[in-house]
Formats: sequence, C-alpha cells, structure tokens
Amino acid sequence: MTDKFLLAVTRDTQLSVTQQIFRGMRDAILKGTLKQGSRLSSWQDLAAQLGVSRGTVKRAYDLLRDENLIETKGRAGTWVSTALPVSPALQHPGPTEPAGLFYDFDAGPQYFQLGVPAYDEFPTKPWHTAWRRAIAAEATRPQIYPDPRGISSLRLEVAGYLATARGIRCHPDQVFITSGFAGALGIVLNAMEFRGQAAYVEEPGFPRTRQALEQSGITTIPVPVDRDGIGLPRSTGAARLAVVTPGQQAPLGMTLSSDRRSGLLKWAADADGWIIEDDYAGELQLSGHAAPSLASEDSDGRVFYIGSFSKTLSPGLRLGFLVVPPSLTAGFGRFVGHLAPAGPVVAQRAVQNFMSGGHFLRHLRRMKTLYAERKSILVEALRQELHPAVRCEFEGALSVRLFLPSIANDVAIATSAQREGLGVLPISAWYQGRNPPQGLLLGVANVRARTVSAKCEMLARILAS
Repeated sequence: MTDKFLLAVTRDTQLSVTQQIFRGMRDAILKGTLKQGSRLSSWQDLAAQLGVSRGTVKRAYDLLRDENLIETKGRAGTWVSTALPVSPALQHPGPTEPAGLFYDFDAGPQYFQLGVPAYDEFPTKPWHTAWRRAIAAEATRPQIYPDPRGISSLRLEVAGYLATARGIRCHPDQVFITSGFAGALGIVLNAMEFRGQAAYVEEPGFPRTRQALEQSGITTIPVPVDRDGIGLPRSTGAARLAVVTPGQQAPLGMTLSSDRRSGLLKWAADADGWIIEDDYAGELQLSGHAAPSLASEDSDGRVFYIGSFSKTLSPGLRLGFLVVPPSLTAGFGRFVGHLAPAGPVVAQRAVQNFMSGGHFLRHLRRMKTLYAERKSILVEALRQELHPAVRCEFEGALSVRLFLPSIANDVAIATSAQREGLGVLPISAWYQGRNPPQGLLLGVANVRARTVSAKCEMLARILAS
C-alpha cells in the first residue's frame, strides 16, 4: 500500500471497524490518494498493521470489490481497479451550502455536533424489539396502499404524547406523519399557498428554515429576539406568517415569555395570520418543567405545530409530525394524499411500537438528566481552557454558545474544527442582517467526561491559531 495513505480505526464510534476500513479506503481510492492500478496490502498484512482480525479486513475488501473499486489477481495480489467510477470531486458541482455550516453526510457524528441524540446511551434493546415487531407485522400486512397521512396507530400515539408532554389536545385526524421537520414545513407552505407573501422569522434563526421559505417564494423579515424571545414589530401589516421556536429558541435557547406568546397569538387572530411553531427540542428543556407549546394556547386555530423524532430518536428516521388546526384537516388530507404521503410504514410502525411500550417517554426523561450532566461538565472544561475574551453562554437549549471577538471569522474556525472532528457550527450564519456576531455552537448530547477536557483543549488551540 502506498506510503502516503495511513488508515486509522477507532473503537470510540458506532461505525464498525469493517465500515471504517471500507469507507477510508473507498475515499482514498476515489480521491486518488490510492492510485488506479496500484497494489494494495494483502488483507492479512493490513489486519496485522491495524491490530484487527483478518476476517474484518477481508469483509472490507469484499465490499470494495463489490463496488468495483479493487480487483484480485490471485497470487499476484489485490490492486486498485483501473476502471474507477468518476470521483465525486470531478462530478458536476451541485448546490453548495454555506461553508462550515453543515456536516459531511457520509461521516459519523462529530464531537459537539448539534441535532443528534446521545448514541452511547440509546435504549438499543427495546428499539431493536420495536423494529423486529414492525418488520414481522409488515410482512403479513395486506398489500394495499397505506394511509398517506401516516398509519392511524402512530398518529394516535403522537396525539397522546402531545397531550401528555406538550399540552396539546388534538384529534389524531389533525396529526400528519411527515418526512421530518423539512417535510412538514414544505406541506404547510405549499398547502396554504404562501408563495409571494412575507414571513416574520427569528433573528437569529435556523438558516435552513429561512432558506426553505425563500426557495418557496416567501420574503423573510428578520425580527430580533431578546431574553423574552421574538417580539413582533409594532407595525405588523407586512406579513401573514410567522415562523418561531417558542419552546427553546434556536440557537439562543430562551423560552418565549407569556406576554410575547399572547401578543403573537393575538396578532395571528387579528391579522388573519398564521404561525408555524417549530418545537425545536421543546420536550428536552433541561431545567425545570418544559414550557407548554404555543399550539396548546391557540384557541383560534392559527398555529401549525411541527415536531420531529430526529433529535430524540434518530435523524436517519426522517420522521416528523405536523398538527394542523381542526378546520384545515380535510384540505391537508387531500394535499398529502396527492403530493406528500407519509414515509415507509415499517419505520412508522417501529416508532409506534416504541412509544406504545412506554419507552419513548422514559427515554426522554433519562436524556434530560444525561444532557444536563453533560452540559455541566462541558461548561466546566471550557472555563478551564478558553481565553477570557471568549464569552460562554449556556442557559437553555441543548447547546453551549461561545461568542468571539468581532475580528474573528467563525465560519473559518468552524471549518477548521470540523476537519479535526469537532462538529461546532458558526453562529454568524444564523443571522440574516449585516455584521452578525461571531461565535460557535457546541452540542452537548455526545460529550463524554473522559474526553471532554482534551476536546476543549483542541478547540482552544484552533481558536488561538
């Protein structure tokens, strides 16, 4: 194997050693680090070099051969194929995301990464049982089209969960199972025909929500948030839609105050307006009782409530849920039936099994305690390592915010940190206005007591450089 390529494996990840070897070599081949036609180490030699079993390496080589990336020549050895697919680096470039803002979709979760649950403390056994039961049930289900709104048993479980955990009293017919938050947002924007209109959005606010609105032909009007959350401008005739994160504001973490909630709902009722509530980790407020959802206080039928299983169970599920006002259920039912039916039934049934067994609520209670502990040890480690010029904010949310001097470039810092396996995000990208604050967002879900000091020291070195 070429001297320029040094493969490394680690046990501190959910990704199997076989997959680490396969992905590492695949990337090296496609990027040209391992040249076409070059000879590779035998799987016996590579196993000895990495300190793993020969069978582990052989399985990785089999995967590479299945993708026609390598070829075996008997006693002549194993070689990189001379007829490789086009390298991703040479393909026609697609739409680009802002630098430093999003992660590598093919990589595992990084340290400090936002929006993912704690994979080391996940209730694996009941989760696997839920999936086995779902697969068995689907195998014997009559071969008919499922309900495009989502299977009725899952919608019933979601309605019960929302009544218990978020204070929302809704009929299961108001619940629609969606392809995550993005799928629910797309349904609302298109079914309500908001194109050509304007929407109030939080400043700062989630960049992808803002971009989704703009791609849907909606003009976004940024409204600054303060310690009480978003406060609409006194002159409110410019928009008929507001998109908010009242439970835990993303990314700053404050809860929308009672007065602001009342004012927002009154605006919607008086102005024939609508509110999209992104309940961003609202059920995972780490201190005290979770604030009730805004939808639970909506007596005029003006709030679209969106939740997701991505941050509580797994982003890979791509499952979310949308609750619409009672007067709109029939119209939304027709829309999703034609254009946006719910996803795979097996995944829906697995989540329903997990919830009906009581595992979901137990999991949430356990994660609240765990995330509070991990946030505490992260803040303490940061205080030991960071320069006094870096301001640390940690109240609310599942993140810690580091605010940097104005001369800093948080996008460049985040990009450098991500190359080192630290999944921090730049704060400036969450702002729409000019001269945004410079800072970093650090997720707490996958912080570890045994490694947090070293990771914070690494981040401090990147900041210093």
